[in-house]
Amino acid sequence: MGNHLITGAGSGIGAVVAERLAERGENIWLFARNARRAAELRERFPTAQTLVADLADPAKLSWTLGHQELPVEIDSLLHIAGVVQLGEIGDLPVKAWQEQLNVNLVAPAELTRLVLPSVRLVRGHVVFVNSGAGLSAGPTWGGYAASKFGLRALADSLRAEEHANGVRVTTVYPGRTATAMQVKVHQQEGKEYDPTRWIAPESVATAILTALDLPRDAEITEITVRPGK
Repeated sequence: MGNHLITGAGSGIGAVVAERLAERGENIWLFARNARRAAELRERFPTAQTLVADLADPAKLSWTLGHQELPVEIDSLLHIAGVVQLGEIGDLPVKAWQEQLNVNLVAPAELTRLVLPSVRLVRGHVVFVNSGAGLSAGPTWGGYAASKFGLRALADSLRAEEHANGVRVTTVYPGRTATAMQVKVHQQEGKEYDPTRWIAPESVATAILTALDLPRDAEITEITVRPGK
């Protein structure tokens, strides 16, 4: 069975992906921002290993992970964690820019750098869960979209650099998905939240696993998932 490292497994899309992989007997390694969150993840996913790492502080990831045991071979690195803070450019403070850029872009870049040798060993897969906001930016979405536009660039460059090493790279662009993040977005927008209007996280997880399970003669480079109703 393969080794899969997952950020964002505490809720939403990440939790479903972790559940699906665990159900089929894969080894899952889940990132948590602190020891308390790690304990919660182990309770929810009894077969999982946990890694404590604060994605909001990417400069410390190398030191933090250097003091924890990671698998020698990594079949997939799944970047699913993300944060969002809406606001017009004229109002959005530096702290909001920095948090979104750190968690959504710089931390994925640094995590990828740190484990890439282990991914190369088994010609593994790196998946970036992006957003529809990584393809177009509307009013109040500037900070979040900037982080996701950057994530797209990171994935595209990584794919070109690692193709000869047999590493596959997939970007997934989900539309609005019925997750805790979407509840927060609706609160920030001042709108009523109706989860039945949006994509189920299970559907996005299915798209991710489809990319992972694709035979080795092919690579799904990008998947755009939109609400079906």
